[in-house]
Amino acid sequence: MHIATRSPNLRDPAWLGRVFWAMAALVLLVPALVATEFKPWIFFDSDNLKVSMRFLADFFPPAIGAEFLLLVLKEAWRTVAIATAGLTLAIILAIPLTIISTRVLSISALSGRMHTLPFCVRQVIRWLLIFLRSIPELIWALVFVRVVGLGPAAGVLAIGLTYAGMLGKVYAEILESGDTHSTVSILRNGGSRLQAFFFGLLPQNSSELTSYTVYRWECAIRSSTVLGFVGAGGLGQQMDNSMKMFNGGEVATLLIVFMLLVGLSDLLSSFLRKLMQ
Repeated sequence: MHIATRSPNLRDPAWLGRVFWAMAALVLLVPALVATEFKPWIFFDSDNLKVSMRFLADFFPPAIGAEFLLLVLKEAWRTVAIATAGLTLAIILAIPLTIISTRVLSISALSGRMHTLPFCVRQVIRWLLIFLRSIPELIWALVFVRVVGLGPAAGVLAIGLTYAGMLGKVYAEILESGDTHSTVSILRNGGSRLQAFFFGLLPQNSSELTSYTVYRWECAIRSSTVLGFVGAGGLGQQMDNSMKMFNGGEVATLLIVFMLLVGLSDLLSSFLRKLMQ
């Protein structure tokens, strides 16, 4: 009996590496699942199913009373305002930090090696960005609630500081990963760092920067909702009140409005990307 053998040209030369890394990922994943006590089969337990179905049934029908809907619209606008103001503060903080920490905008690095003082300043700024984004906005909100009291101001400040660290890091990575020829040419011909940024780096990376900024605005909307649970106002605070009153219908309405807000932010992101192409 003739046994057909596969031609060497048809074999995947990287299959051994793929199998190795798949097995390595499995070896790392199993202990993580054990450590986190991840047991998905408990969802199919009869008692757990009854409790889950009873909990979900409380969400129907959603509350649609005129007075409550008016309150929801007011809190939704407040949530968007918190997210927008917080992100605006983050951008104001992130832009100068990005310009200082981006290596391609360093005039002293044109010779090949950055001077000691600019290098140290750049490292300090990078560690500042790490500090800002390493503290969750929820922790910042708890701090600012004690400083400025309950209300949207604490949420704005919390989002502004945490997102400044995130934006500064990603902005710098986007700017450094693109084509830097025009930027270096501007600097070599006597242009300032701001001129190199606005006329060299920014035009080439504006689409990606805008897309990421709008995505962060969407994340800020989610964050502002979570911050409402610690007294920062918006949909989150109203949702916390409804949950404490065991009013599932109101919670369902708030979740629907929240999903609509996230959907609108996604549409805005798509529109801006098409506009800048």
